[in-house]
Amino acid sequence: MILKTNRQTTKGWPYPIGASLKANGVNFSLFSKNSTAVELLFFNDPDDSEPKETIILDNKQNRTETYWHVFVPGIKAGQIYAYRIYGPFSPEHGYRFDSQKVLLDPYSKLVVTSRTYQRELATRPGNNVSSAMKSVVVDTSTYDWEEDRCLRHSFAQTIIYELHVKGFTKHPNSGMEEGKRGTYAGLIEKIPYLKDLGITAVELLPVFQFDNQDAPEGKKNYWGYSPVSFFAPHRAYSSRKDILGPLDEFRDMVKALHKADIEVILDVVYNHTAENGVEGPTLCFKGIENKAYYLLNADGSYGNYSGCGNTINANHSIARKMILDSLRFWVSEMHVDGFRFDLASVLSRDEFGNPQQNPPILWDIQSDPILAGSKLIAEAWDAAGLYQVGNFIGDKWKEWNGKFRDDVRRFLRGDEGSISNFASRILASPDLYGHKNQPADTSINFITCHDGFTLNDLVSYNVKHNWANGQENRDGTNNSLSYNYGEEGPSTDPAIERIREQQIKNFMAVTLLSYGTPMILMGDEIRRTQQGNNNAYCQDNEISWFDWDLLEKNASLHRFVRVLNGFRLNTNLSEADDALPLMEFLQTKRQIDWNGIRLGQPDWSPTSHSLAGTVRSAKKESVLFLACNAYTEDMEFEIPDSHDFNKKNWFRIIDTSLPSPEDIVLLENAEIVEGDSYLVKARSVVLLIAPSSAWFTDFYSKI
Repeated sequence: MILKTNRQTTKGWPYPIGASLKANGVNFSLFSKNSTAVELLFFNDPDDSEPKETIILDNKQNRTETYWHVFVPGIKAGQIYAYRIYGPFSPEHGYRFDSQKVLLDPYSKLVVTSRTYQRELATRPGNNVSSAMKSVVVDTSTYDWEEDRCLRHSFAQTIIYELHVKGFTKHPNSGMEEGKRGTYAGLIEKIPYLKDLGITAVELLPVFQFDNQDAPEGKKNYWGYSPVSFFAPHRAYSSRKDILGPLDEFRDMVKALHKADIEVILDVVYNHTAENGVEGPTLCFKGIENKAYYLLNADGSYGNYSGCGNTINANHSIARKMILDSLRFWVSEMHVDGFRFDLASVLSRDEFGNPQQNPPILWDIQSDPILAGSKLIAEAWDAAGLYQVGNFIGDKWKEWNGKFRDDVRRFLRGDEGSISNFASRILASPDLYGHKNQPADTSINFITCHDGFTLNDLVSYNVKHNWANGQENRDGTNNSLSYNYGEEGPSTDPAIERIREQQIKNFMAVTLLSYGTPMILMGDEIRRTQQGNNNAYCQDNEISWFDWDLLEKNASLHRFVRVLNGFRLNTNLSEADDALPLMEFLQTKRQIDWNGIRLGQPDWSPTSHSLAGTVRSAKKESVLFLACNAYTEDMEFEIPDSHDFNKKNWFRIIDTSLPSPEDIVLLENAEIVEGDSYLVKARSVVLLIAPSSAWFTDFYSKI
């Protein structure tokens, strides 16, 4: 062994992969099958222009098959390190070794970024040591979890809130000191807001360390779908400046959310990395074992099923192991409750990009005992047209239901031919999930998410306005299924503003009253706007941030959503029985009678824009009557006789056409509905309830 250091080392062990802290030093292990030499570099500071120590690993002593390893005594937590790797540079054959590039450890638990980091330097020949990202040795064993455990809420008792860690508190009007804005610590301070809103789970946009320079010139990558490490929490989201701080601050956030009975779901990106395609930088995987980590075409170019230039070779043995190890780490060491898999259909593709019937990685994730009980949510499509909503692999996965989003948008906009699909979406989409005997909670119901218009913009713009992205408005979808109701963008017309807010309430009501698991986008409850931008991935500014002034401005809408969330959670709209197979659930645990404006006479014709349903609750024996009128005219709906259900009266709980606070009320303030019909105003949703006496007692013990 040739050393460029006086430190004495031993050969070490191939397992575990990564940097493993021992009593008297650290064992380093790295997979690199086709490399010819490996150097382990130690740094004192992220900005060092040269490593302070270099250990050259011997090809015989420090290599076991495909793993390079060395034990270095005296190394402690906080040590900055990286690799140089030698080997063939033959892109047409899939080899991209470049010994001039300083590389991250794929198993880094923390990453540091030089103040002079330049993504461009990693894309062209030359030494990038002073500007490169580097890895950090960590010790995860000393953190005091204070008996914290993953919460394991059932999906039936889950309301998901998709939240951006930085954007939630970065705005100057967030009410906190500047150093905490946009951080894990800042999110902790806003937990009371989430709790009051009725949220039971936050789904955090990517928090894996990512490259914020992976964006158009002059912009920043804001969303974070540009990972460089699958183990390290993003350092820029930490308020702490010490080198190990982000790890503990992230865990402080998880622990605080758990104390508030709120689960933590991570939006994880295992489909591509920040290294992009042929012209992209060499930061980690490209320079370590390009052929193993990425899907490659016959000419050595990158298979692009992610839309971001490269695709992880997820079913290769080493990539598969890395993904599983990453998930296990976030559950066992960081106490995360679940994961939403970005472009999850990519994970079903083989090394040639072909969809597999039984992809190993997806079955491994489903059957892994460490992940048992974790929430697994798939975005069941990819950027190359593979659409698996309703047909995703396995029986544990839940799915973002893109058809719920589109069909509810069409119906409430007033599109013809939308009535039948709308009815199916309310019932947790039996047309999609019934054939697989999936439970009712398989469908994650949402109208908006980070990708697309906010709910305010959905009812304020006919077309996208992405000019701020610097791509001449070419980016983002052109099919938002939106409508501006008479004026593009902000309006001072009271009539337009009234119908816009009414439609927002309609969307919220349908989402929260439907079977399945609801998800709300951050800020939709206060009409957060992105000024018509439906692809704000590079807008790290007030276009994307949560504007806390809107909480007072749109207090009535906020109240509507808060009460609606409480109503859902405390009226057994979705009970533990949701775990039953969907068709059995619908047939045996709920009796649903469809109506039109006449009882028992639903209008399923293409020109129909109205629907009503009578739903009998399973446990409390209460009855709900839901009427949806997407017409531009008021309609008189017949309502059942409450005495037919052995109930005394119907009470009006929701009428989205009414001003606040009459638009949604607690039962103690609800008006009794007289007569045998109810006038449902144009573009509105109405909910009546005929409760049992037991329901009264149970409901008020929780609200």
